[in-house]
Amino acid sequence: MQIDTIKAVGVDDHGSLWVKPATAAFPYIWREALEVHWDPKEERLFGAKPREFPDLDFTRFQWFRQIVAAAREQGVELVLTETTDWSNIEPDLRKEITAAVTKAP
Repeated sequence: MQIDTIKAVGVDDHGSLWVKPATAAFPYIWREALEVHWDPKEERLFGAKPREFPDLDFTRFQWFRQIVAAAREQGVELVLTETTDWSNIEPDLRKEITAAVTKAP
């Protein structure tokens, strides 16, 4: 399995969580059927935007886990580093993500 660092994590203007890998690209991530998509312009993975009924949707933390899982299905383990940039991420969400995901040495 290839290991790639996470360059940045953020939330876009529509409320979707995104994860930007340092080097890996995922043009065929849709094949995993996990509702995770690749934005070739921004070079980042993203989950579906929040739905009208939030009780039926994933939390942002659950989307992060879904995105990382989809990347793993594509043969890439995404890991955080001390230099990962956090854009529009609430402190509690950052703590939750940081505690749950593998960190690069």
